[in-house]
Amino acid sequence: MVSGTLFYPRGGSAFVTRALALGLRDEGIDVTLIAGSRSDHGALSDARAFYAGIDVHPVDFTAALGSAEPMGGAGVAGAAPAHPSFEDRPGAADRVFAALDDAAYRRQVDAWTRELRAVEAAGADVLHLHHLTPLNAAAAVAAPGVPIVSHLHGTELLMLEAIETGAGWAHGAAWAERLRTWAHRAEAIVVAPGNRERALTLLGVDGDRVVTLPNGFDPMTFRPLDVDRRAVWERVLVDAPRGWQPGGEPGSIRYARADVDALVRGPVILYVGRFTEVKRLTLLLEAFAQARLDAPATLVLVGGHPGEWEGEHPADTIERLGLSGVLLAGWHDQSELPELLAAADLLVLPSARESFGQVIVEAMACGVPAVAAASLGPAQIIDPGATGWLFDVDDRAALTAALVDAVDRPAERARRAALGEQAALDRFTWPAIASRLAEILRDAAAEPPAHRLPPGARAAPDPVRPS
Repeated sequence: MVSGTLFYPRGGSAFVTRALALGLRDEGIDVTLIAGSRSDHGALSDARAFYAGIDVHPVDFTAALGSAEPMGGAGVAGAAPAHPSFEDRPGAADRVFAALDDAAYRRQVDAWTRELRAVEAAGADVLHLHHLTPLNAAAAVAAPGVPIVSHLHGTELLMLEAIETGAGWAHGAAWAERLRTWAHRAEAIVVAPGNRERALTLLGVDGDRVVTLPNGFDPMTFRPLDVDRRAVWERVLVDAPRGWQPGGEPGSIRYARADVDALVRGPVILYVGRFTEVKRLTLLLEAFAQARLDAPATLVLVGGHPGEWEGEHPADTIERLGLSGVLLAGWHDQSELPELLAAADLLVLPSARESFGQVIVEAMACGVPAVAAASLGPAQIIDPGATGWLFDVDDRAALTAALVDAVDRPAERARRAALGEQAALDRFTWPAIASRLAEILRDAAAEPPAHRLPPGARAAPDPVRPS
């Protein structure tokens, strides 16, 4: 199998890609992963380091990102123009797909066609492509006839929804048609349970080819741990800080040892994720500011890929609200998360459109209950009143009330933590999920490629040959 992701490691989909590649290897599948990479941003963004243990073919963006036009060239062997994004972040090097013209699109396809040929994708039994991206078009050129299983992570659906509601991107209609064409050509489309109806509506595909598969966790890694809470937070916030100011480097926000005292004395609420608009960090900080708690709690924000944010940066929100008790810990590898969760009492995920909610499952497995917006994936994971708390999307008052209830009732928090840990073990381990995906891939490999197109669709958005 050749697996592929256009993006360099960042965000939840990279962790899913890594876990599934390792799990499929353990299922007896010979996996080669072709993946975006950059060598100028630390090991967490370098595909060779991030995907250690996997046969990985990195496609480097470093030269492109250092040029005047990151998406302007086709790159050389082993490199490519910078990848676009499903999100529109003004000033970011990775411009939104739907704003790119046909020439920029063809450069993407040309580069990834070359790289798929480098890993001899035409000789694979099946391709497992994460997201719907120009990798799909490149596969049609470099590996015609090889069945494709497309694995959606939700951000592509967000872009389609924005196009349908009039986002106004110059090339939105062409990109929407491309994504739908690629979906119709796939033998199977894997989606998180909360995204099935969205995918059917937005992509117009047959329901029998849409397979739901949750994300999971490694039960050997994510489990309850006994840690020295003070030592953990002193290391993360004081000794080796990674929090960053807008425009600043990791470590430009640092704290004193006295700031850690509150994390030892009272409950710790943890947020883990990127600083994108859909995550609703401003909503969380405003709700925390309004919460009247019996015990002083501390909110720690773990995440925010360095230099990447949308809307108001959390540091600016904290200053605007005059908040105390909120600390920015910066970006950390997933391998560090079990210890950070063990040093916390509650997870919070206020995201308005969370396709799954990987970190909720990981927290539950570590014995930490979650407060989350009842959107898509989280509503499928959390049993409110039993394994965690759900609140209505974008309802600040409801989020405030949930935080107060969870913080002020430690016995109830412990009860839901115990139920959540067992639910995670019963439903969401990576070995079981990888086994199911292996079945899907083997079924796809056993069938000739469908190359289905939606009624009336044109194949024109795909270049037939690389330039």
